[in-house]
Amino acid sequence: MSEEAKPEAAKPQSPPGRSLMARARPLVVARTASAAISFVIPLALARVFLPDDYGAYKQLILIAQTLYYLLPFGMSQSLYYFIPRSRAPRPYLVQVLAYLAGAGALAMAALLLGGALIARGLNNPALVGYLPYLSVYVFGLIGSMPLEIALTAQGRTGRAAIAYVVSDLAKAAAMTLPGLLGFGLQGVVQGMALFALLRLLACWALHLRGSPGPLFERAALKAQLKFALPFGAAVALAVPQQAFHQWVVSSNLSPALFAVYAVGVFQVPLFDLLYAPTSEILMVRVAELEREGRVREAAALFREAVLKLSYAFVPLTLLLMAAAPEVIGALFTSRYLEAAPIFRVAVAAGILACLPIEGALRARGQTKHIFLSFALKAVVTVPLALYGVARFGMLGGIGSWLAAEAIGKAALFARLPRALGTRARELLPWRGLLRPGLAAAAALVGVYGVRALAPASLHLFVVLGLATMAYGFIYLGALAALGVRPLRRRDGQESRVESRESTTQASAGP
Repeated sequence: MSEEAKPEAAKPQSPPGRSLMARARPLVVARTASAAISFVIPLALARVFLPDDYGAYKQLILIAQTLYYLLPFGMSQSLYYFIPRSRAPRPYLVQVLAYLAGAGALAMAALLLGGALIARGLNNPALVGYLPYLSVYVFGLIGSMPLEIALTAQGRTGRAAIAYVVSDLAKAAAMTLPGLLGFGLQGVVQGMALFALLRLLACWALHLRGSPGPLFERAALKAQLKFALPFGAAVALAVPQQAFHQWVVSSNLSPALFAVYAVGVFQVPLFDLLYAPTSEILMVRVAELEREGRVREAAALFREAVLKLSYAFVPLTLLLMAAAPEVIGALFTSRYLEAAPIFRVAVAAGILACLPIEGALRARGQTKHIFLSFALKAVVTVPLALYGVARFGMLGGIGSWLAAEAIGKAALFARLPRALGTRARELLPWRGLLRPGLAAAAALVGVYGVRALAPASLHLFVVLGLATMAYGFIYLGALAALGVRPLRRRDGQESRVESRESTTQASAGP
């Protein structure tokens, strides 16, 4: 019998006492490797393509990502909720795979039938020739979405980690080799289509045969839809809202200028590689606590996640904002230096990433409140983006996005105390959050010092490396002066400073 078919797959796969971060570690390591692999894709293509072609490539990616996040409608995320609670997870998996196949086919039809309209809307008629291949890419990508999600939900984080790395290796090769070999943007899009089809086949082969239970179960499908519809409706608002600023900028500028904007809003993978697995494991662990009748302990898990994330995200955000010209010049060449102000605004959202609120609410089945927060963001985004781009150009576009994200996060946090059965002041390690902030502010001296002393002839990549090292040494030294040793690993526990704070907050009780 294969490992996937063993009955104990539905049971918790990790000891209950194991810490949240320890359980997330395989996924964090995999996301780190995957981020390093995927990181080369835009950097390589920005060097191979002229701005017009690179802008067209980013427009194609914008179309694909909008459909990829919009059409699954919350069904794949429902696996995080139902699989840990079920001893026969197969119907949940099969029903999700069937739905996603239909969603991918819908995306393909939309691109094939509406390609000319989409290309005109993005101010680039040349996109029409690439959309047939893009439609295949989107179909395969949507259909294979559960590949890693189902493994994570079953507690097989090691296998999920392997899947992330192997998939991203194949994706990077498919998207960069055609460009490097001189096949142009057409070759890159064809490589994307081939990769997505292979990933889809691997997903079906793994999950259709591996889990116990019937292929279809009416009650399970009804429960999945009840869970997914509010979340899916929220995503239907969130995805257009989050991408709206890019659509507005693209429709008002040439592909070459959109290339500059796309570089500025480049997503630094260091945030996602820690946030996403932490949020996913938080969802699974809260579900296990609920099953064991220990929901009140979820607030402590949330505090742990916030504190750990803050020690990484607060210094990373300040470093990237301070060293924006060096980051852009080193990664995308000096051709795109004018994107640095846009990049500063975009990475400021890293502070909001310290709060994995969405994962905690999903774990408690509070998806309707995610919908309401996304509705609020959608309402404010449209006027902010239209006015911002018209009045302030590209900076107005990214500024409208950041303002909407802050508003949505605040709305979600207002609901979290009730979902976790505690008070708002007990959800955050308030004193603990001051330490990374103070240490990161002090470390900025390293960035500005290196910039002032570096010769003008020194390559920006070298300047960035020296500034990062100086910043890191000062940050760790400042934390040590504050009594924090973030590099000291103690599984199942926090550091002494963090433990004292958690104990104090827990004893206050609601």
